[in-house]
Amino acid sequence: MTEHNDEHILEAIGRCRVIIRNGVVTEVGDARITSCPLTRKFAFPLSAIDRESVKANIEHRIHAWGMCTPGREVTDTRPFVGFGASEILSFGLSADMLDAVVLASDGAGTVIATNPALVQGIGGRMSGLVKTVAYPDVIRRIKENGGIVLDEVHASLDQFSGVARAYEMGYTKVAVTVAIPEEASKIRDRFPGAFLFGVHVTGLDRREAELLSSSCDLVTTCASGTIREIAGGKALLQAGDTVPIFAMTRRGKEMILEKIRQSDAPVLVKTPRLPALAGQQPEPLV
Repeated sequence: MTEHNDEHILEAIGRCRVIIRNGVVTEVGDARITSCPLTRKFAFPLSAIDRESVKANIEHRIHAWGMCTPGREVTDTRPFVGFGASEILSFGLSADMLDAVVLASDGAGTVIATNPALVQGIGGRMSGLVKTVAYPDVIRRIKENGGIVLDEVHASLDQFSGVARAYEMGYTKVAVTVAIPEEASKIRDRFPGAFLFGVHVTGLDRREAELLSSSCDLVTTCASGTIREIAGGKALLQAGDTVPIFAMTRRGKEMILEKIRQSDAPVLVKTPRLPALAGQQPEPLV
């Protein structure tokens, strides 16, 4: 693979644009936020968010588990947060509430996964993926663990086509992570039975937040003020109070409640008006 083609683009912590070429972080843009409680819990914690700390965090991911390299690890069973997208969707597969998950992977593009460890391994440490390239070794490992790679040549990112392919393969309980509000709406219109999880929402304007909230079963909040306001005001359930997950539908609510039911962790249940936010939030909300 030529150096020119070996390029990955992420929108990482605080929607900071990061470019990785040949396993090296070559560009880091400005983040839209300055702090977030979740970043202090990372394997490589960040007390503040700036170009230098984001670069160091991404470099840690590259060296620790091969992100955006041919050595990328693709399976994991460790939860990184209590109610992250990969944690919830991998649980859904384990609990037979889902039978396929469509998600994005560096080194492979859009992937259909039926193995909970593959969902967690790919999604658990992934930032917002904008562009990637196909690595045969990564694709081979994904396939060895039961995954289907939609485009083995160009590693394109196309969640709509991933959902369509999953249904064509005979799966009936299909979930998908989606970051583009228009794509979420398109999937909901064409595949009303699909389970949509809205991710990577920092920076959405009101129209985008309305569209994503009305299309998805579950929505994460990241550092989005519009999602907190719009999705939070309509949600049936909220999980977490610093960077919460909102369940927008009964199916989303049932997924969260079943995960809680099967967990041995202590749980606080309250019935306040939503959103119910703790004092410490990402700063600023954008």
